[in-house]
Amino acid sequence: MGKKEAFEKMSYAVQEGDTNALIGAINEIIKDTDPLEVVQDGMMPGLKKVGEAFGAGEIFLPEMLMAAEAFQEGMKVIEPKLAETGRQVKSAGTVVFGTVLNDVHEIGKNIVITLMQTHGFNVIDLGANVSPTTFVQEAERSNADIIAMSSLMTTTMTYQRDVINYLKERGGRDKYIVLVGGGPVDAEWAKQIGADGTSTSAVGAVEIAEKLIAQKGGAS
Repeated sequence: MGKKEAFEKMSYAVQEGDTNALIGAINEIIKDTDPLEVVQDGMMPGLKKVGEAFGAGEIFLPEMLMAAEAFQEGMKVIEPKLAETGRQVKSAGTVVFGTVLNDVHEIGKNIVITLMQTHGFNVIDLGANVSPTTFVQEAERSNADIIAMSSLMTTTMTYQRDVINYLKERGGRDKYIVLVGGGPVDAEWAKQIGADGTSTSAVGAVEIAEKLIAQKGGAS
């Protein structure tokens, strides 16, 4: 199998969520091919198409999740090879993402995370019930570009403001793009607490993240 054919096969396998086909195509050429090239020219185009198709309403969440899972399994094969070369896949940006303190809802957050990953973001998922200090400490540790917070209840959305206030106290507010979202969250609330943006949809959240990263001058 030639390189071009292998890359096309990888892209299609990711789109179909076919882990076995993807790993098979990777293994056929990985010995003689730059692993970074395998990711960027073979796997990422398929994942990007999946994200675009989801945004256009052409596929639904199960298909997107299958594609993301196949991609992640493929990366498990690629990562040791990347480590050997000392090279890294270029990221659209690093996002620290979690559901705020005393809120255990994760479905909406997880959808946004999956879509962000299909658009090349490196997302650190903090899970649910995340304290303001954890958000900020993880952003500092990972040199994040974005802090994203989800809240599904009016009784917990105030913790989004607490995270921003804690950032200000530490003198680090300007280091990060801060995005907020969730059922009770709207543009007025985002503005009131000093967040940089919000969206009512997963697709919109990704678009805002990409726009703000570009305005900031790219990922750090």
